[in-house]
Amino acid sequence: MIGRLFAAVSQGLPSSLAPVSLVMKPKVVFVLGGPGAGKGTQCSNIVENYSYTHLSAGDLLRAERAREGSEFGQLIANHIKDGKIVPVEITINLLRKAMGETMEKEEKKFRFLIDGFPRNEDNLQGWNTVMDGKADVKFVLFFDCGNEVCIDRCLERGKNGGRTDDNRESLEKRFQTYLQSTRPIIELYEKQGKVHKVDASRSVDEVFADVKAILDKED
Repeated sequence: MIGRLFAAVSQGLPSSLAPVSLVMKPKVVFVLGGPGAGKGTQCSNIVENYSYTHLSAGDLLRAERAREGSEFGQLIANHIKDGKIVPVEITINLLRKAMGETMEKEEKKFRFLIDGFPRNEDNLQGWNTVMDGKADVKFVLFFDCGNEVCIDRCLERGKNGGRTDDNRESLEKRFQTYLQSTRPIIELYEKQGKVHKVDASRSVDEVFADVKAILDKED
């Protein structure tokens, strides 16, 4: 089903969203955690210190939402506003295109942090269907942080010109979506022994010290 849906959506995508052939098999780390857990900040630190390219599923979707002429812009906007998860076909197309473009520019850039994906079972099924044999998922980097800490961080970010959905109503919806949809995915990978959990309630430097220990061991 997802394979057929993916093919159908791909045919209707503008050229900027059409799938790009991957020149080699990328190595992927999924970065997961609640809204405000610090995923983006820690991914920036990783990119500065290790040879990873950071791809944020949310940032790619927001960029597509803002792209003039996007036929999926309103659909993406409505899902984000309601704290819902955007259809997997769109997200995977954006991720695959970004990986392909990065690797075409520089063949040594084959290691990716995919931030905020997979966010639910549909995302994971879509990834496994479309990317089977095309990418290796090394592990999941899980930033574990409580509801109130995450929401407070996002509200503070919103004061300084943050995202349009950095308001309490949207954040409560986003956190519930995370608990109901994303945590089961993390637990699934935990059963496979592929999750590294970090206590993300601490300072940026303390969290990154743990991240470095994980990456140094994995590399």
